Amino acid sequence: MVSLRNDVDESRKVRAVATCFMGLSHIVYLKEYAKGAFFAFFELAFIALLPFFAGKLASFVTLGEPHPELVIKLRDNSLFMMIDGILVLAAGAVFTALYVLSVRSAMSGYREYRRTGRFRTQAESVGRALSDSFPVFALAPAVVMVAVFVVVPLVFSVLVAFTNYSAPAHISPNNTIDWVGMKNFASLLGGGNNWSAGFVRVAVWTLVWAVLATVTCYAGGLVVAVQLKETRFSVAPAFRFIFILPYAVPNVVSMLVWKNLLNGTSGIINRTLIHLGIIEKGIPWLSDPLLAQVTCVLVNLWAGFGYFMLLSLGTMTAISEDMNEAARVDGANRRQIFAKITLPLVLYQTLPLIIMSFAHNVNNFGAIFFLTGGEPVVADSTVTSAGGTDILVTWIYKLTMNLQQYQYASVIAVMIFIVLAPFAILQFRKTKAYKEGSV
Repeated sequence: MVSLRNDVDESRKVRAVATCFMGLSHIVYLKEYAKGAFFAFFELAFIALLPFFAGKLASFVTLGEPHPELVIKLRDNSLFMMIDGILVLAAGAVFTALYVLSVRSAMSGYREYRRTGRFRTQAESVGRALSDSFPVFALAPAVVMVAVFVVVPLVFSVLVAFTNYSAPAHISPNNTIDWVGMKNFASLLGGGNNWSAGFVRVAVWTLVWAVLATVTCYAGGLVVAVQLKETRFSVAPAFRFIFILPYAVPNVVSMLVWKNLLNGTSGIINRTLIHLGIIEKGIPWLSDPLLAQVTCVLVNLWAGFGYFMLLSLGTMTAISEDMNEAARVDGANRRQIFAKITLPLVLYQTLPLIIMSFAHNVNNFGAIFFLTGGEPVVADSTVTSAGGTDILVTWIYKLTMNLQQYQYASVIAVMIFIVLAPFAILQFRKTKAYKEGSV
């Protein structure tokens, strides 16, 4: 047993020994043999598995070698190698965290020894360890599940953007996949080719769509809410029920119904307009690129304004009637009361939801895919498979399911995350849990 009491540099020595090997300071200096053995077991296990981990990391770096002479099931599977490498890195991160925890535990035990002048008994050491580590062990299964089923797939999806994982030459296990660095980003963001032109077109339309879909639904819901609140008719509750129905019906059903109604040749809307003599031939609601985009915004307005109508009604109900009465006494009319009192208060309460609605509309797959399928076809659709109304998320679907261009789909997913992450962080920072520091 090494004495600590007469050592001038004892704190540094305890830290150095704890850093050299997990649990060593607990055994050598602190007489906490059970805890030291616990930490030492993990390091010994990690050392024993080092050759296995090294092999997986080497395969992760190379992603395998092509062996056309072998049958397919015996060839290197680049996807499995990538996943194994990510799992090994995750295991390394867990081991590093445990290593840091062991050093902190040793220093905590040393500080208590200096304060009390005695070592903990084995019973005290084990009891304290079980008490302090209970939250860790309780959360460990959930952390492992999140790491394996959330973090690892997310990291895998991001890493695909830095490979050439695509048909027909780089589909595993028939062929290997290679790392290509930033080549895919350069091709999509500034390659001067059809892919770059298609990405710019779809990205611009996605932002325009998200802004228009959010603004129109919010404005439409607010206007309807004001009318319902101000009206004195007894049928107002019935209209509230009617206006919320489009939002209550599943989106896929609504969009498919509208797709049939707006069919350019056999749709009921065109046939009715022709029968009434309003038009002579069918309007290409979904086959003209610009008109199809306008149609998407209008149909989304019909489907989504009810949500903001309810939000606005709830917020306006909470506004004190005394404020409105005071404004009327001062000579304000309805328009002025709305502009100076109602609108600012409603905006203040619903602004976070507007932000999240914008983020939702960027990824609003159903509103586009089930209404137009991303069509009509435009100039670059033959190469990129992106139609005139495709937004980024529907284009990702086509790239993966139709073209098997997984590397470009991953790049687009990364770009969506870069755009939407600030909105999610902003929304989180506005929550009471964050402001009160309870998270």
